[in-house]
Amino acid sequence: MAPSTMKAIKVISAGKAEIQDVPVPALRDGCVLIKISCVAMNPIDWMNRDYLPIAGSTLGCDFSGTIEDIDSNATKQWTKGDRVSGWTLQNNIVQKEDGAFAEYVVINADLLLRVPDSMTDEEAASPSAGIATAGMGLFQKLGMDFPGEGEGGKGEFVLIYGGTSATATIAIQFAKLAGYEVVTTCSARSFDHVKSLGASAAFDYKDPDCAAKIREHTGDKLTKIFDTISKDDSPKICAAAISSNGGTISTTLPYPEDFGRKDVTAVMFYTLGLWGKEFGYGEQVFPGNPDDFEFAKHLYDVAEKLLHDGKIKVHQPKTSETGLEGVFDGLELIKNGQASGVKLVYKL
Repeated sequence: MAPSTMKAIKVISAGKAEIQDVPVPALRDGCVLIKISCVAMNPIDWMNRDYLPIAGSTLGCDFSGTIEDIDSNATKQWTKGDRVSGWTLQNNIVQKEDGAFAEYVVINADLLLRVPDSMTDEEAASPSAGIATAGMGLFQKLGMDFPGEGEGGKGEFVLIYGGTSATATIAIQFAKLAGYEVVTTCSARSFDHVKSLGASAAFDYKDPDCAAKIREHTGDKLTKIFDTISKDDSPKICAAAISSNGGTISTTLPYPEDFGRKDVTAVMFYTLGLWGKEFGYGEQVFPGNPDDFEFAKHLYDVAEKLLHDGKIKVHQPKTSETGLEGVFDGLELIKNGQASGVKLVYKL
């Protein structure tokens, strides 16, 4: 049985958060209560703290843990003690107790992954938010087929920009498993790694001819791009690499209005809508989208099977046993770009 109180990292003000003793969240309709084992870091964690702070809200997205309690209306079947991987809303003005940087979290029972016996808790903490982002960027926004469904890519090119990010690690594998010819960008030292995930070709984003080389390699047939970085030079490179006939780029941050191509559609998306319920992003409140929720449930069913079949590798974890206290160091490492190629994971 869960205790009545727990420790959680709560936002105080812009750039400031602290560990507080707070009530363990009450079980909600259709949800499960999870005792968190490990948490993993994402860039959005420090960005929310610094730029969109909601005082009293909890930080953190990615986690692994065990099922502690189950609401009777939960539709996905769970047993107490089941090991799970998941992600949750953070810095949420609508539900301030949401957030993974805590000892317990309540989450919708449908949007969790059963952890294979072959996977450690540290590994299980890393993939869930990446699965949500990669799945939405590829299968919903670019209209690509899920692995094993539809006609598949049949060798059609897709560019996944930022190949060493945690999201791209999943996206490359998703696209390859769905039958697409994957090309990606990264630093030259990571070429072998992204190819081991399923990319057929990799290009150095620092090369001034990067876009031209991608267009040449794809024979001017590239019409689908998933930009996992969506800032700095990525809009310019993606716009120049896509086919002269145009195409679509799914983006995780808004592109500048004039990013270089009038015949290319840049579709920015928020994974927060996948929960299908009202949520807050900063001070703004957005309605839930039932269609996004149904998409997310199917995505997680597909991803869970791929994980259990050993067809998806997770981003390499770099683990610390410093608990919630260590998370503050992780926030600064991510903020300062000092965690490239690994997923920072903290054991609670």
